[in-house]
Amino acid sequence: MSETANGRPKHFGITPPIATAFPNEQEIEVTDLLVAELKKQGTFESEEESRMRELVLGKLDKLVKDFVYKISLKKSLSEADAREAGGKIFTFGSYRLGVHGTGTDIDTLCVVPRHVQREDFFKDMYDALAQLTEVTELTSIADAFVPVIKMKFQNIPIDLIFASLGVNKVPDDLDLRDNSLLKNLDEPCIRSLNGSRVTDEILRLVPNIPAFRTSLRCIKLWAKRRAIYSNVMGFFGGVAWAMSVARICQLYPNAIAGAIVSRFFIIMYQWKWPQPVLLKPIEEGPLQVRVWNPKLYPIDRGHLMPIITPAYPSMCATHNVTASTKKIIESEFKRAAEIADKVMIGTGKWSELFKKHDFFERYKYYLQIIASSDSPERQLKWAGMVESRIRHLINRLELVENLGLAHPFVKGFEKIHYCANDQEAEDVAFGICEHCEENNPENIQDSKRDGSGKPGGRIVCTTTFYIGLRIEFRAGGSNPKQLDISWPTSEFTKMVKSWDKYDEKSMGVAVKYVKNNQLPKEVFEGEPRKRKVNNSSKSTGKRKLAEGSSSPRESMNNKFLKAPIGSSTEPSPKRPRKSNQYLSENSQC
Repeated sequence: MSETANGRPKHFGITPPIATAFPNEQEIEVTDLLVAELKKQGTFESEEESRMRELVLGKLDKLVKDFVYKISLKKSLSEADAREAGGKIFTFGSYRLGVHGTGTDIDTLCVVPRHVQREDFFKDMYDALAQLTEVTELTSIADAFVPVIKMKFQNIPIDLIFASLGVNKVPDDLDLRDNSLLKNLDEPCIRSLNGSRVTDEILRLVPNIPAFRTSLRCIKLWAKRRAIYSNVMGFFGGVAWAMSVARICQLYPNAIAGAIVSRFFIIMYQWKWPQPVLLKPIEEGPLQVRVWNPKLYPIDRGHLMPIITPAYPSMCATHNVTASTKKIIESEFKRAAEIADKVMIGTGKWSELFKKHDFFERYKYYLQIIASSDSPERQLKWAGMVESRIRHLINRLELVENLGLAHPFVKGFEKIHYCANDQEAEDVAFGICEHCEENNPENIQDSKRDGSGKPGGRIVCTTTFYIGLRIEFRAGGSNPKQLDISWPTSEFTKMVKSWDKYDEKSMGVAVKYVKNNQLPKEVFEGEPRKRKVNNSSKSTGKRKLAEGSSSPRESMNNKFLKAPIGSSTEPSPKRPRKSNQYLSENSQC
């Protein structure tokens, strides 16, 4: 935000605005239609749910203060000092930005004084929450990149993270914008504080908050419907979408939502990447930490679509974007810009913008990555780790000759299977579940006892991820009619199995290709399967792609597509047996 001598803002952002015109009648009408469509699409929560969220946050704030008080007494502080130690919760993310919807979680930060440690939070605070009847689905993930306690508090989903500041007390008027608060903190605390600091800074840097919120609601819904809302999979996450919308608001400070959305798509489609999206100049601070700087750091120069956080220390929120996901995002910007242009001139409808993606009809061939384990608790961490490594698989696939695009889907599909024997359990881990029963609570409970009547019965949990493959045969290539992905997939399986918590007796990973007509019904989410799309670029390639077995058990024998499968780390044309060792006769779930 540029300021004049008297401290008042001259303009928002790192450049002057493109236009300062106020909305005309057409833009007002288009904005009214947009708000009506967003309401129709269910993006706003009810007043009752809104009041419930406020009530829950009030209770949670009191719990945090009680937690700090008890820990203070336990650590020999006086009664008076324990009372004054304070403690406070801050919200961030979509709730703090004011763009949350029905059923979405509240990102919440618990801030405490120096004598309250992370170990206290994950023991005493967790135990206090566990005693409350209003709290359900309570889970702690203390070893996450940002340690978190997840729960439902009176059916409101809450993600609660933690930061211990180098101060003796945390008053209710504490301002987290003070950079000096970051001194002498460990990395997890700095990361935890960063979420709240970034969210507050975004709100401070937009000229018209109501227009920003309506515009961001629209962009978030569009990105989710088009399956490009996922930081971990190489697209933009919530913070990146918020910052990019905020930048357009800076460029058109007096515009309303309909005009902001239209200009957002046009400008983002034409953006000269890797020129970064910045809401304010990058600032230095008191810490010995790395701030995003492509002039100094080669890794920063490699960011393809950099969107930089405005709070110190500035970081790239889109470092996961790959060459493939960049192409996909840009193509969606183009499509959306064309639709928004028609809306602005009165020949189109906003509803067309939110049309659901066609990911599972778009490609003829897909990679299927199946993470499996023997319990829901173990699966949560194992599948999360596998998901976090898929972008590395994408990067390697992009180097493969004749592969034009590796398109990851934004989420995995979870299942719990009851298997009668080792063979069924092994088949499930490889994506074959012709005989096992899925998601049957009675069978799952029976599997925990030995009285199910099915010898060797057990649970197998799977999470399946998909990558669409666009084939582009090129004349003059070394292998013009073959796509060899054995190296990327082999490297991927080695990478995930090198995780320090990997246990070959209880975890498995399988990578295989499937044709469009072999996709399971759950990926279509209850909708009818549409006509298959052929995206092979040449007829000779099409014939070669059609060769090979269509059987799931023999899919890796296809002459065209080479890849390892299962927990094997070496390319193999046949599926190895007993590669998931937790499926052996002596294993226990």
